[in-house]
Amino acid sequence: MPSLKSRLILASASPRRKVLLEQAGFNFVVKPSDVDESIGDQKMPAAHARLLAEKKAATVAQRHPDAYIIAADTIVVIDDRILGKPDSDGQARVMLKCLSGKTHDVIT
Repeated sequence: MPSLKSRLILASASPRRKVLLEQAGFNFVVKPSDVDESIGDQKMPAAHARLLAEKKAATVAQRHPDAYIIAADTIVVIDDRILGKPDSDGQARVMLKCLSGKTHDVIT
């Protein structure tokens, strides 16, 4: 029988999610998915976050059918616009300036 560590998989490369699971006392392995996370013309942020999380879980589950998979995705929304992951340090600075001092939503 596989150990619990090999049966619980975090389908994410997020350092924060890894730390949260470790702090909660879970034993798990990290196996990020290779799902395309492009935003496209998505108009419903919560549905988009849920869809990406489901795709990540399904992709990893295909490779590890006997494991329990934990997957999530986080979307940042400002002025009804979903911000994608920055491609560079410069783009990250622009995004942070856009968010600074303004109300925005973070959906996971």
